[in-house]
Amino acid sequence: MSDDVRNIILGLAASAISAALGWFVRTYLWRRKLRRQQRFFGLPTGSECLLVVNRDPGAREWSVARHDVFALIELAALIKDCRAHAEILPHDTAWQGFGARTEFCIGGPVSNQRMAAHLRSMLPGVEVNPDSIGPDRGAFTVDGETYRLDKGSVEYILLARIAADENTGNSRPVFLSSGQTAITNQAAVRYLARHYPRLARKYGLDGSFCLLLKVVNSVAYGPDVVEVVADVTRAASTPKSRPAAITAE
Repeated sequence: MSDDVRNIILGLAASAISAALGWFVRTYLWRRKLRRQQRFFGLPTGSECLLVVNRDPGAREWSVARHDVFALIELAALIKDCRAHAEILPHDTAWQGFGARTEFCIGGPVSNQRMAAHLRSMLPGVEVNPDSIGPDRGAFTVDGETYRLDKGSVEYILLARIAADENTGNSRPVFLSSGQTAITNQAAVRYLARHYPRLARKYGLDGSFCLLLKVVNSVAYGPDVVEVVADVTRAASTPKSRPAAITAE
């Protein structure tokens, strides 16, 4: 065998080894990313999750607001990336516990009964004004601060991941997107899909959190401009203190 042929064979072998090594590294990193994503969302391959959607409070018939539909579409893409499946249920027919399946609950407590139940049991430190008119309509009160809606200019939303109690045998999380308007629900879902790696690093793959987000100038920018106002995990998870009873002497 001549030196030229030997060099060609060695070059081809080195190229093949480099290509195989590169493929292995890329596959390993992709699988690692997928496993972390599946664990954070509680969506292992082939699993099923629950999408609970509210009704459009401005419609006479039972319907879903346009931006809530967009939020469901973005969630469907995320669920597909995790190689899982979804079941969509209206808020007033989702009569079941939580933790057995990952749940994504969309909409404020006024138009979503299940969201109202989740807030009462999981985030008791949050108050939501149920009024449909007036300056405090839909306002959030957390840790003594009130966040009022200025539709189209400043709109708030609570984005939460609640880890289930593994002691019960149900370990799948619940994700809450409780917004003052439908467009804020879409904004929160988009924020979650884009920033879940950073959220996982900060709170852990199995951790709980509750963030107060602000959607800025949705009239011009839609659901894209989102700012984190505060991490209200502790305050939202702490039951509101009640005034001490006055006893007569």
